[in-house]
Amino acid sequence: MRISMRLVMCAALVALVTGCASTGGGWHDDWKGCAVTGAAAGAAAGAIEDSDAAVGGAVVGAAIGAIVCAVRGGDEDGDGVRDDDDQCPGTPPDTPVDAFGCEFDADGDGVVDRLDQCPDTPAGARVDERGCELDSDGDGVVDSKDRCPGTPAGEPVDEFGCEFDGDGDGVVDGRDQCPDTKPGTPVDNNGCDLLARYRMEGIRFEFDSAELTADSQAALADALQILQRHPDLVVEIAGHTDSMGAESYNQGLSERRANAVRDYLAANGANAANLSAKGYGESEPVADNATEEGRAANRRVELRHGE
Repeated sequence: MRISMRLVMCAALVALVTGCASTGGGWHDDWKGCAVTGAAAGAAAGAIEDSDAAVGGAVVGAAIGAIVCAVRGGDEDGDGVRDDDDQCPGTPPDTPVDAFGCEFDADGDGVVDRLDQCPDTPAGARVDERGCELDSDGDGVVDSKDRCPGTPAGEPVDEFGCEFDGDGDGVVDGRDQCPDTKPGTPVDNNGCDLLARYRMEGIRFEFDSAELTADSQAALADALQILQRHPDLVVEIAGHTDSMGAESYNQGLSERRANAVRDYLAANGANAANLSAKGYGESEPVADNATEEGRAANRRVELRHGE
C-alpha cells in the first residue's frame, strides 16, 4: 500500500475513533453501525487518491469500526452509559440515570426515584421498600417524629405519637383507672390517688440482711415510676420488721433495709434530695405476729408522704 493510502487509512481511523469517543451512547454501541460508519469514512478518505484507494479504505474502515466498537463495549440496557462504565446494568428502559448508569435517588434514602412513594424523606430517616419513613409501633406517627415509641396497638395518640392523658396526672388514659384526678394530686401507677402510706409490694431481702433480692426489681421499678412522675414529692422510705428476735436488733435491721431501698431509688433516677429513710422495727405491725402470714405482712417497706 502506498504512503498516501496509509495516510488515508489513518485519517479514516482517527475520524472513526473520534466519533466513537465523543458519543455517550447510540450508533457506536452497535458494531454493525460502527462498521458501516467506518467503511464510509475510509471510502471517503481513500477517494481522494483514486477508486482503488476508496475501495480499500472502505474495507479497512469497516473492519476498524467493528473492532473499535467491540473494544469499547456496548450499552446493553440502552441507558446511554457504556457497559464497561455502567455500575448499574439492567436499568429499565427510558429511565434517567447518572454518569455511572444508576437511577437517581433525590432524597438519598436508598430507594430510587422511580420507586419512591415518599420522595422528600428527611436525611437519615429509616424507610421501608416504598421509600416511606418507618412507623414501628403503627400509631400513625413516623419514628423520626414519635416521642413515645412502643405505643400499644390501637391506642389513640397525639401528633407526637403519645397516648392521651385527659386529667394530666402522668398516667395515660389507656391505663388510668381514675381518669378524673384533681390537678396536682400525686397518683400511683394506676392513676389513682397515692396512699399516704404506699406499700411497696414485692420488696424482698436476703435472710437477716439488708441486701435486696433479685425478685424485688418489679416493686422497685413500680416505686421509681411514681417518684419520677412526681419529682417534687417529699417521701420517707419506711422500713418495718416482724417481732421475731430482739426489738433493738429489729430496729437496726429495719433502718438498714430502709436505707438500702432509698439508696437504690436515688441511684436509679429518683430525686435524692426529696428522699429520706427511717426504720420502725417491729413497732407498727399491720397483722398478727403469731402467724407466719401475719409476720410476712409486717415485714414491709412503705413510701410515706404528706403526713
